Amino acid sequence: MHFDAPQLLSHSCSTQIGETTDNVAQASIRDLSIHQYKIDLEPALPVASQRINQRLGLIISATFDNCAPEFVEIAPLSGVDIQGEPLTGFSPESLSQVIEYLEQQLPSLIGQPIKALNELANQAPFASIGLGLSLLGFKSSSQFQYAHVDERKVGLFYYKDDTSIETLTQQVNALPIGTYSIKVKVAQASIEQEIAFIHQILAINPKLKLRLDANQGFSVEQAIEFLACLPKQAIEYIEEPCKTPEQSQLVYQSLHIPFALDETLNDGHYQFEMLEGLAALIIKPMVLGNIDKLVQLINLATSHGVRCILSSSLEANLGIGDLAKLAAVLTPDEIPGLDTLASFTQPLMNSDNQLNLEVCQLLQHYQG
Repeated sequence: MHFDAPQLLSHSCSTQIGETTDNVAQASIRDLSIHQYKIDLEPALPVASQRINQRLGLIISATFDNCAPEFVEIAPLSGVDIQGEPLTGFSPESLSQVIEYLEQQLPSLIGQPIKALNELANQAPFASIGLGLSLLGFKSSSQFQYAHVDERKVGLFYYKDDTSIETLTQQVNALPIGTYSIKVKVAQASIEQEIAFIHQILAINPKLKLRLDANQGFSVEQAIEFLACLPKQAIEYIEEPCKTPEQSQLVYQSLHIPFALDETLNDGHYQFEMLEGLAALIIKPMVLGNIDKLVQLINLATSHGVRCILSSSLEANLGIGDLAKLAAVLTPDEIPGLDTLASFTQPLMNSDNQLNLEVCQLLQHYQG
């Protein structure tokens, strides 16, 4: 299916769905704010082979003419893990670099039309800013606001030493009705432990299909040994079994189990190339960049029969909610991988769609 780049179709406070008017196209940015948030995670969440116990990021709010504010989350997947080591393989930009750039650029947007957000997004040196600013403009469109979000989730599982079979049974049985796939992090414990863990899951619910995620953690030999011990018919694909796509192809050629690319896409020089055995791209918008770039990649990949699945970069609930709607627009036939909120000890946005001031503080406010 081919998608056109999303357009600003209508403004939320002045038009109905499907309408496009000159005054909407020229609606101006009246004020902008930057807040920073910090939320504790319990238990710690995996980032490839690392773990984080806090999530830090930004919220940009914008008011267009006399409308209610729109909010977006900008949260590069960078920083340090629970051992104080830098996170590697995801966002190259630091949160401080993002703040510095936004403080330089946002004042110039006051009084500008909404389309200026997308223009700046396309120029931004950092992917997280590109996504955030393009999304901030797109959120005021009817295409975004009236998107039908699929409430089904792809549950996230990973082996932990202290998880009892009773607890695991509760987690599996708690999956929403209609869940047919789960994501299982692998290559983080011993091969024997993770094989046993997956067989326990399938014993509880044999109908589940597995999206395995190795985060490039196996050698070719380890990946083949691991996958050969699992029921092939239960595996949708394995994400990044090895460090390079070429090695992942060797695994496919041995077992004919499809693979997906995830971390490979995070390289700023990545260009789509059809590979033998490639079944899916796992797209992290926060790491890849603005919406126009996402549309181009999705159109190219799907033209080769490769599935495109939007995935979380461990955003808070504001970002996860926006990604769910963005997935409904860009990849309506796929359930996105967004089941990462359980460890967040507090919401970023409260149930009344207001910022949770217990976890964030105002950095800057700009107005005309």
